[in-house]
Amino acid sequence: MDEPIKLLVVDDEEGIRDVTEGYFLRKGYEVFTAENGAQALDIINEEPRLACIFTDINMPVMDGLELAERIRQIESTLPVVVMTGYPSLENTIQTLKNGVVDFLIKPVNLEQMELTLRRILRERELFVENLILKEEMARQARLKELNEQLVERVEEVNTLNRVMEDFSSTDSSHGIFNKVVESGVEELHADKVFFHIFSEKTLDLIQVASACPKERDVQMPDAFSSDIPEQMKSYIQTHVTNASTPCLMPDAAGNSQMDAAVQSFMMAPLKIRENVFGVASAFVFEKGRAFTEKDIYYMSFITQKAAAAIENVALYENIYDNLFATLFAFVTALEVRDFYTRRHSTRVAEYAGMIATEMGCSEEELDLINVAGMLHDIGKIGIRDDILLKPGRLTDEEFEKIKEHPAIGADIITNMGLWDREVDIIRHHHERFDGNGYPDGLAGNAIPRLARIMSVADCFDAMASNRPYRKRMERTLVLKIIRENSGTQFDPEAVDAFFRIVDQIKETE
Repeated sequence: MDEPIKLLVVDDEEGIRDVTEGYFLRKGYEVFTAENGAQALDIINEEPRLACIFTDINMPVMDGLELAERIRQIESTLPVVVMTGYPSLENTIQTLKNGVVDFLIKPVNLEQMELTLRRILRERELFVENLILKEEMARQARLKELNEQLVERVEEVNTLNRVMEDFSSTDSSHGIFNKVVESGVEELHADKVFFHIFSEKTLDLIQVASACPKERDVQMPDAFSSDIPEQMKSYIQTHVTNASTPCLMPDAAGNSQMDAAVQSFMMAPLKIRENVFGVASAFVFEKGRAFTEKDIYYMSFITQKAAAAIENVALYENIYDNLFATLFAFVTALEVRDFYTRRHSTRVAEYAGMIATEMGCSEEELDLINVAGMLHDIGKIGIRDDILLKPGRLTDEEFEKIKEHPAIGADIITNMGLWDREVDIIRHHHERFDGNGYPDGLAGNAIPRLARIMSVADCFDAMASNRPYRKRMERTLVLKIIRENSGTQFDPEAVDAFFRIVDQIKETE
């Protein structure tokens, strides 16, 4: 009876070792496992008849690259397959130097591992025969071929990784559309790439993005300067409607369905939940160049990743809108109790935005202060009516309760899981520049800059508008108080900016 084939799996993650060992044991292999390169060498020395080794790269004690080098020194015909979740050009070059025969990207499909193993074992048998029966030159040629195949495969992996990174860093639909066409130009070396939204009802193609090379001159036909010619658009519409599959025309010259300027053409639909959402199309106008099967594979991969990114953006935007709706529902509930709060919050957001603009804040900061301004008093929903709506002067104990609302509001926003910087503004908009504010007694620049701006806007409106317990103060008195408290209660820079824009603020009714 033949002995089972012996494998060694080296990985510092116990779960991966256990799953891999269980799979190959069921397939009739004899499996050894190690959690690092040092343990693997001990097993190799004890079990000289190992057929193949699968190893991770990043491991403690001894990593996979050093292990591969040690194995090459001990037994140069023992095949080593590297598995990694973070492929890089540096690691790839190093593995080639160390005699690694294949390169798998995590998460590794177990069936793929077995197919790789079978191929390697067949190749190893041939390789051993070559060592015995063929001349040294034949062996060198075979090794060179294997290395070239590995380099080509790693280049493919790097391309796919670049595409995935591009789409993972894009957070808008428009950005995704642009990434599709830019990736087509960069990765496929196309002369022009278009992306069209496709309507399954009307069959219309609506262009939303296009790109052409910037680093090389392309003789761009006039017919493709703004959009695809109608003749070709009709062909794409028909193909998507009837097949909704990728299409490759390596040699499009002379094809009656193509524009005369097109030498090579391909297109790939972008599907969301099996429905065609859009179409990416790529063109070569330069004679002598043509798209290949690998190019259409890449293009299909690009549209697949774009589809996933669009779904993620749509989901995020839906969650974001729902959170806003929930928060403003809280504000609405508070308005029912205290109508002043909603009107006050709207004005504070407006005034704070004016001050922030005057101080040169960025667009992102203006968005932050607008959201925080609308929600800065949301914590008052946690204050009892008899305190919040009390018409007379508050007792010291009641005022302490009122002082809890910034922290309550920050907690509400925090529990929504978004807007960390808005949380800081809401929590600290009652801090004082001299450190005598609440809830944390921060002082000076320790108070977030946008919270310091919010403090001026909030106090101005609080004094200049009617409150449940008093009438609004005269505008001249309000401005006098703000000026006198510059440097103590308020940030002097924010106060100066406020006085530069205060004439634009109308008196409240």
